[in-house]
This record gives sequence, C-alpha cells and structure tokens, in this order.
Amino acid sequence: MPRRSDPLTAGLWISAGAVFAFIYAPLAIVILYSLHDSSIIAWPLKLGTLRWYGVLVHDTSMLAAGWASVKLAVLAVIIALAVGVPGAFVLDRYDFPGKGAFRRLVMLPLILPGIITGVALLSFFSFVGLSLSSGFPLVPGWPVVLGHGAALTSVIMTQVYARLQRFDRALEEASGDLYANEWQTFWRVTLPSIRPAVLGAALLVFTLSLDEIAVTFFLIGRQNTLPLQLWGLLRRGITPEVNAAATVIFAVSLLTIVLWSRMIRDEKGRE
Repeated sequence: MPRRSDPLTAGLWISAGAVFAFIYAPLAIVILYSLHDSSIIAWPLKLGTLRWYGVLVHDTSMLAAGWASVKLAVLAVIIALAVGVPGAFVLDRYDFPGKGAFRRLVMLPLILPGIITGVALLSFFSFVGLSLSSGFPLVPGWPVVLGHGAALTSVIMTQVYARLQRFDRALEEASGDLYANEWQTFWRVTLPSIRPAVLGAALLVFTLSLDEIAVTFFLIGRQNTLPLQLWGLLRRGITPEVNAAATVIFAVSLLTIVLWSRMIRDEKGRE
C-alpha cells in the first residue's frame, strides 16, 4: 500500500530539490553555454553545436596546460601512495608516543585553506633552495609535484587507515600458520583486502590534484596547468571555449568520483 504524502514529506522534497538546484544549476548553465553557437553569450541561446569543443581540441596552449595537469595529478598520486600507504600501516600496526596527536595532524592539510598551504610550501622550498622551475622536461616542476603530493597524502592515509581498522587480522595469522612469510601475506592477503580503498583514494587524489589551483598558483614554474590557464582566460571574459573546457573537467571529475564511489560501495558490500 503506497504511503500517504503529508506536508512534511512534501516540504523535505522541495527543500532537497532547492539544494540540488542551488548546487548544480551553475554547472548546467556552463554545459549549455558550451553548446551555444555564437562567440557572444546572450539569451536566447542557440544550442546544438560542438564547434567550441573543436576549438578547444586545436588550442595548443590549452592542450599543453591540460597535459601538464594530467602529469601533475599522476605524479601526485604516486607520491601520495608511496607515503600514505606505509603511513596508514604505521598508524594501524604500531604504538608510539604522540600517536593520537599525529593521527589528528595528518588531517591538517585537508582542513587548512589552500592559500596557507601554498604559502607554507613556497617558503619551505625557498628555504631549501629548490627553484620552482626545477625538474625534468616532462615534469611540470618538482616543487608543485611535491606540493600536491604533500597536500594530498592525508587523503590516502586516512582512507587506507580506515580500511585497515576494519580488516580482520585473523586472516594474516591464518596465512602465517600456512607458512607464508610477511611479504607473501601482504601481497596475497592484506593488499587484496585493502585494494579497493587504495584505488579509490588514488582516484580521489587524482581528481583533487587535477582541479587544484591555490597550491598550484604559488608553486608552478613556467608551465600552466589547466585550472590556471582557465583562470587567466577568464580575466578577458567568459567565452564558449572556456565553458567547453570547464565541461570537460567536470565530466572527467564526475567520472572519477563515480568510479571511486563504486569501489567504496563494492568494498562495503563484500564486508
């Protein structure tokens, strides 16, 4: 028997719809503007064209900035995994003085405003004498790579640590009883159990690095990333090409977040 509607339920649905409209209406406008068949954005819109995506594909500066963002995000993921996964195991498996305070300090980069993190990292790299343009030809610059890795390592550490807290250590003990050494136990028992959390956190770090602008602004060298490239174009006004680039970023971020949420859901379903 269907439930009866009441004013409270209707009010909750209206409030939820208003919240979603407030959050996602600007994104819908950006997508519509990217399909507008004119260089001047004015209503009524002339929808139904993809020519601005073609302009975007042939814009060499935009493509270079996008490629730099992808390289930066991949390197940030590698650094965050290399530091965050062992750090999560240290927090889960060992007791040491100040462990409680350290566990809370790990969250600090996620809480601090990006501008504070950027200024702090810039001051540190200046102190150690690391130039913003230092790096290999295919690397956007080691300071910005290390900055993204440092700022986002806490995402990996907290996600993997939370999964390790739910991990059944009896499985590792059973593996040891079957004469497996510590490395065999890790690769065949522990890692498969925490793999969804590791991969999901890596996807989340990739998305956050791809969209990061505050830390990047202070640490980038001669090469622009895609968010900084768009910010520079916006100073001359909003164009359909900018909206097309923003739509592509939104689509990539949305796809990554969907993959991350599905990994987390599948992990919970197996527990």
